[in-house]
Amino acid sequence: MFEIIPIPAFNDNYIWCLWNPKTRLAAVVDPGDAAPVIEHFRQNELQLCAILITHHHYDHTGGINALLKRWKVPVYGPNSTNIAQISQPLAENDSIHIPELDAEFRILEIPAHTLDHIAYVGHNALFCGDTLFIAGCGRLFEGSAAQMHQALSKLAQLPAETMVYCGHEYTVNNLQFAQMVEPDNTDIAEKLKICQHKRNNSLPTVPDSLASERLTNPFLRVNSPSVMQAAEKRAGQTLKNPVQILSTIREWKNSF
Repeated sequence: MFEIIPIPAFNDNYIWCLWNPKTRLAAVVDPGDAAPVIEHFRQNELQLCAILITHHHYDHTGGINALLKRWKVPVYGPNSTNIAQISQPLAENDSIHIPELDAEFRILEIPAHTLDHIAYVGHNALFCGDTLFIAGCGRLFEGSAAQMHQALSKLAQLPAETMVYCGHEYTVNNLQFAQMVEPDNTDIAEKLKICQHKRNNSLPTVPDSLASERLTNPFLRVNSPSVMQAAEKRAGQTLKNPVQILSTIREWKNSF
């Protein structure tokens, strides 16, 4: 079985490394920068066996070419003209098998942050790029609030023990915003303390369980009365459905 560790990149990105301790073969998810991957592999004597991509933004794809110069490996990703290096294009309910890791993942299409965004689900792990963050969700650069609500609803239906591996270390800021939305939510307050302690000690707050996300992520809680009330107060009007609530709190978060 493989293990999962984060390789930090840029200011707050995580490149996820899935590696087999016996063979020292590894795959990476969303290598926006090749340099930290190459250095991590050098220090730990790893060899690359696959690249997995969630969406086309450069901070998730920028290192592909440099990695392919060193290792001739398959590149899995969305069926998107925005990512020329994809050798294995994927769509909803496709599955991939990485034999070097004895790993299998199912593909979910989750357009919203970008229209080509996909997620990889398997082994109690969810690699969701910039759609679902710990206590937050991605900005709507290409898709709509309706698409984001549909994407998050799809992810929220996964088993509670699923661990969320997102693409950025945004958790403390997200939880501070979540606390503004739901100031009486004790789960948010407790999680914020834990995550602040982790960051003060230079530890990642990712991953976290989907069970925890359901209790603390306002974008998964748009049907909660407290989130609905906060969104309506922010909007200054009655909101008719969860999409309007999500849209309101996403715009609120944009200026937080």
